[in-house]
Amino acid sequence: MKTIKFSLICAAAVAGFFFSLINGSVEISSAQVFADLFGGEVAIDETKRQILENIRLPRTIVALLVGVNLSLSGAILQAVMKNPLADPHIIGISSGAGLFGIFAMMVANDALLVTPAAFVGAMAAASLIYVLAWKDGIRPIRVILAGVAVSAFLGAGISALLIFYSDKVQGALMWMVGGLSARSWQHVEILLPYSIAGTAATFLAARHLNVLQLGDEVATGLGLRVNRVRTVLTAIAALLAASAVCVAGLLGFVGLIVPHTARLILGSDYRILLPGAAFLGAAVVTISDTVARTAFAPAELPVGILMAMLGAPFFLYLLRREL
Repeated sequence: MKTIKFSLICAAAVAGFFFSLINGSVEISSAQVFADLFGGEVAIDETKRQILENIRLPRTIVALLVGVNLSLSGAILQAVMKNPLADPHIIGISSGAGLFGIFAMMVANDALLVTPAAFVGAMAAASLIYVLAWKDGIRPIRVILAGVAVSAFLGAGISALLIFYSDKVQGALMWMVGGLSARSWQHVEILLPYSIAGTAATFLAARHLNVLQLGDEVATGLGLRVNRVRTVLTAIAALLAASAVCVAGLLGFVGLIVPHTARLILGSDYRILLPGAAFLGAAVVTISDTVARTAFAPAELPVGILMAMLGAPFFLYLLRREL
């Protein structure tokens, strides 16, 4: 049964990929898309080919990778922090990445520094939240409260940067909302190495995540170095979140919604949960981005706004259920 469910999730990811390529202000049929990607006899004119290959395809690949990264980051954080409400955006990790990323973007004015700076910020925020929430162990409500406080503090820093560098505020505001407009092959090249490395490391850590669910004492008894494993896993989650933030901005709630949905469908075994969350995250972000850019055409709604509209009620539902 789980194999069938997992296959359906994979099919949803593939469907989301082609749904994004087919739909837009210029009509491109599914037959033309398949012909351009895989070869075929269906004719496609040069204008549509350029739109498909240089606008829609890189944007779709970025959406897919961002969905994978944020979903895996959320799944790791929920396990490491023992908190079903943990999400890179909600608990402040994305804010840490955002503050350092915007600093590199505005002050240093160096695109190559954005991703490493965002990673440092994400890791610093995660460490601070973990330290503040620790008191004879980790409790979910303390993680949320510490995350909200850290996120507010980092948000104030972002606001200060926007005030001091008001001439660059437009680009930063779009980045803060979270969107994929005008993403190109350059963004794919920036994101892809981090996605491959982070995804591989996450899948290799599936067994450790399963052991952590048994509790610290049991995990220690089984020979797991709990604190070291938590530190490494938090670094992986921070890397995944930071790489997504540096390309897509502060896109929230993906890391909250997707792991929970995957857990409801596939169960709590991280060996299958992680791949399922990755494919489901790719489907959710690609489909959401397509809806956001086509629903109000010719105007384009940033996908971060749509994800917030979907994610906020889901978060409130989980909060009421957990408290």
